[in-house]
Amino acid sequence: MTQAAEGLSAVPRSAHAHGAATGNGMLAHAGALTLVLVASLATHLTLGSGFMPGRHLALLLGAEPEAFADVQFLYAELPRLALAMMIGGAFGLCGSVMQQATQNRLVSPMTLGTSSGAWLALVVAMVWFPEARDTFGAWIAMAGALSALMLVLFVTGLTGIAGLPLILAGMAVHILLSSIASSLVLLNDQATQTLFIWGAGDLTQTDWRWVTWLWPKLAVGLLLFVVAPRGLALMRLGADSAAARGLPVVPFLGLLLMLSLWMSASAITAVGIIGFIALIAPNIARIAGASTPGAEMAFSLFWGACLLVATDAAALAASTFTVNLVPSGAAAALIGAPALILITARRMRAADHTRFSLPKGPGHLPASRAALLGAILLAILAVAFFIGRSETGWTIAAPSELVADLRWPRILAATAAGAGIALAGVILQRLIRNPLASPDILGLTSGAVLALVGTTLLMGETIRTAGPLMALAGSAAVLAILIAIGRRQAYAPGLMVLVGISLAALADAITQFALSVGDERAYQLVNWLNGSTYRVDAAGAVTLCAVIAALAAITLALRRWLGLISVGDAMAAARGLAVGPARLILLVIACALAAAVTTLMGRVAFVGLIAPQVAALIGARNASHQVPAAMVIGAALMIGADWLGRTMIYPFQLPAGAIASMVGGSYFLILLMTSRRRA
Repeated sequence: MTQAAEGLSAVPRSAHAHGAATGNGMLAHAGALTLVLVASLATHLTLGSGFMPGRHLALLLGAEPEAFADVQFLYAELPRLALAMMIGGAFGLCGSVMQQATQNRLVSPMTLGTSSGAWLALVVAMVWFPEARDTFGAWIAMAGALSALMLVLFVTGLTGIAGLPLILAGMAVHILLSSIASSLVLLNDQATQTLFIWGAGDLTQTDWRWVTWLWPKLAVGLLLFVVAPRGLALMRLGADSAAARGLPVVPFLGLLLMLSLWMSASAITAVGIIGFIALIAPNIARIAGASTPGAEMAFSLFWGACLLVATDAAALAASTFTVNLVPSGAAAALIGAPALILITARRMRAADHTRFSLPKGPGHLPASRAALLGAILLAILAVAFFIGRSETGWTIAAPSELVADLRWPRILAATAAGAGIALAGVILQRLIRNPLASPDILGLTSGAVLALVGTTLLMGETIRTAGPLMALAGSAAVLAILIAIGRRQAYAPGLMVLVGISLAALADAITQFALSVGDERAYQLVNWLNGSTYRVDAAGAVTLCAVIAALAAITLALRRWLGLISVGDAMAAARGLAVGPARLILLVIACALAAAVTTLMGRVAFVGLIAPQVAALIGARNASHQVPAAMVIGAALMIGADWLGRTMIYPFQLPAGAIASMVGGSYFLILLMTSRRRA
């Protein structure tokens, strides 16, 4: 009896000790957060105003402004700081609610594609309905964000929201919609000129107008603290258990997502896209010890404010070393993309290692299909060369000498680029044994883009003079990251793809930084980044064709290596292949292919994913057949995309890479959806 009493009395003492420990941990967390916030605010105020805190206090207490610096502090620095705190807090809160609702620590407005959906909707409104954008901007952004979310959920289904399939679909939608938005910007440069800095996520202010516009719209976040904590606590038990305890799960999740989307759409309307804050802040809050839903929401809100204030301070500091102001969105991406990769690598679950597989198809490529494939390529070449549009309409004839001189370098460059990216896709898919692998999906193309754009912005070089060696270095750096992370996670397809997509998001942020310059160089840079053949000359096209042909010949000579490694390292080693050196040589070839194409053409997305898969589906499953078949398919895709870009909306033109991204991005989403259904 005494022992039982002692046991019963031990329970409340243990619970009390646990509660005390939790309370102490929360107090320590709050104290650390306060120090970080104070330091961030002090740094931001000093960098933003240029004078010391004593003068800040005097102006805040009502002192009359005496110099331009005083006016700048009151009407530029203070509203900028207020916006940073409001928007950072809103993104942190939205991220926490979304992550808890889906039980997925990688969810945020950006990784769900809702940020790019809002951005695309606002670009459309700016081009065709500028007055509506000024009056109903938040509602337009909300409609775009909601449409993007519906597309993602349609692809993944409700069963896929807790794992990487949701993030893969969301990031694919992000790239797809961003590509469409970039194309609209290129086509409507005059109407969208004011979007450049705003699209980069810039917090620069000249008055308090946006602060007074935004705070009532973000005030709905207070409602989340009322309706969300209890339901989120039940959701931790699982959807079925929460429903059994009386929670209307679907309406509850719908309400939370709608409120979160409204807050993020309002913030995007005010300052443009600022990614990653909503992803990182909740994860920091959890790591620091926030254990209950309400505590995680509160600490995520404050961590989001701290992160954006600190990020904006870093942007202000960096702007002192550059000609143009560094947008806060670009600074946030520089911090957030590596954080996304690290969080993903640490939080991988068993389900995230699920292998994707191709649908079954014929075991070999019949001669008749090979001949048909060649005929299709020749037909597309003929259409691209002989059929065009002019002021008088469609023409079907041999072009004049002047038009031919302009047309054939573009066709040759598109042919070489499509074939080269397709060949790189074959190599990567066989080496990693993952049908989702391609130079753009795995980030090799993004690495080359980052290296070339960075060199252009920092050193004043042009893309052409930056050279293929810089692009090769960027691709190789990404490859090294992929190998280092992938080796620890058994090259899980979801992780490898997410690393590449994260780097693509980083490249997009730097693209927006380039756009914020707003001069002719910016337009050329964005045109190139979308995979344009517009400025390709004869020498560049012939050089690219020669490089791709040489690398293709080397790859065909090493086709036995590709065949053995794709079966398995053990089997390849048993057949006498030195697997390590062979893999390294083939990966260098893939990097060189990506770098060569990117240097001349810019980013060519999804062609390296589609072409090898289509080749396998029609029967080219061994390396000897898949390499040439995929190159023919890739060339046909790019030639067709370039022709469509030249003729669809004549006299205007769309980059071939943008057309390929739209087609390929749609295919990637369909692939994710069919993989889910087969699973």
